Amino acid sequence: MTDTKRVYLDNAATSPLDPAVITVMTETMVSTYGNPSATHSLGRRAKAALETSRKKIANLINAEAREIVFTSGGTEADNMAIRCAVNDLGVKHIITSPIEHKAVLETSLELEVKGLVAVHLVNVDSLGAIDMNHLEELAASYPNALISLMHANNEIGTLIDYKNVSRIAKLNNCLFHSDSVQTMGHYAIDVKDFGADFLTCSAHKLNGPKGVGFLYVNKSLHLKPMITGGGQESNHRAGTENIVGIVGLAKAIELAFTNVEEEQRHIYDIKRYMMLQLNEHIPSIRFNGDTSFEGGLYTVLSCSLPPQKNNALLLFQLDIEGVCCSGGSACNSGAATGSHVLNAIKHDTDRQAVRFSFGRFTTKDDVDFAVKALSKLLVTEAVEA
Repeated sequence: MTDTKRVYLDNAATSPLDPAVITVMTETMVSTYGNPSATHSLGRRAKAALETSRKKIANLINAEAREIVFTSGGTEADNMAIRCAVNDLGVKHIITSPIEHKAVLETSLELEVKGLVAVHLVNVDSLGAIDMNHLEELAASYPNALISLMHANNEIGTLIDYKNVSRIAKLNNCLFHSDSVQTMGHYAIDVKDFGADFLTCSAHKLNGPKGVGFLYVNKSLHLKPMITGGGQESNHRAGTENIVGIVGLAKAIELAFTNVEEEQRHIYDIKRYMMLQLNEHIPSIRFNGDTSFEGGLYTVLSCSLPPQKNNALLLFQLDIEGVCCSGGSACNSGAATGSHVLNAIKHDTDRQAVRFSFGRFTTKDDVDFAVKALSKLLVTEAVEA
């Protein structure tokens, strides 16, 4: 095993645990091991940790504690929002886009195959931006639908105009679900300002633990549990709660909201620096999605590299050089077909896409290292060609 330097530029796939999160989780493991449904003192201690975490998260996003349902992560939260909207709220039509996370797309299409809903895809442009005129047409044609559009695309980073989507939803009596896994904790989200009926969170995207997240459900909606067998989470989700993970999630989101503006400046500066360096060292590079601060997720940079014969090996070669990054969504890393997001925006199939994603621990030295490694590989490829 060599001592190759390694830089981590795959924070959109998962982010390293913040040391302060590790500390509170470790303390909880030692002191709070009771079942929160038990009535004895250790059970009550666990219940107190659970509800304190719920209230902390609710306060940070301007929700009520009863509107927070803890889940195993963003995929379960997306499933819960979509399946419960169809099963419990009478939704017969889902309006979504071709670039949504597969937790939304595959769930919606499965329900369509079963004959429970009709799925309608709104048009997107070459940057992945939603065609608002088309969205208005679809919402007017299918009132009472569920509109499911992610806050920021996980592969190319393009943001939606959530206030406009919320306006369209309300005008047509539609429910609005937004997969906010990539943005929760990276923006100061206020659920009342956002205007969605459902929002999702996964702790490991904001320097928290894997295997825990939450679904925000507007208090006016009454859902039956998708997972049955117990009355936990106010009868929204059966199963003993992951107290250690939930405490870690609450700490992670607290840290994120405390420093959100400072982190936005720091991380966008890193992203902009990488764009400048890549343009200087690889002049034929292009960038996918909206890369502006206003229109794009500041933690994600999707790059379109010049055509080369060994596209399929590039991520493997970058890993050998010590650079951890993705070709798109981590959920697609083992897929034999190309990214559905890149296909939808008509990305040139001769060009390899690489996603670099940044976090609070990313430095400009990391960027320099990655750009040098990528430039080296592309030069080697050109010489061999």
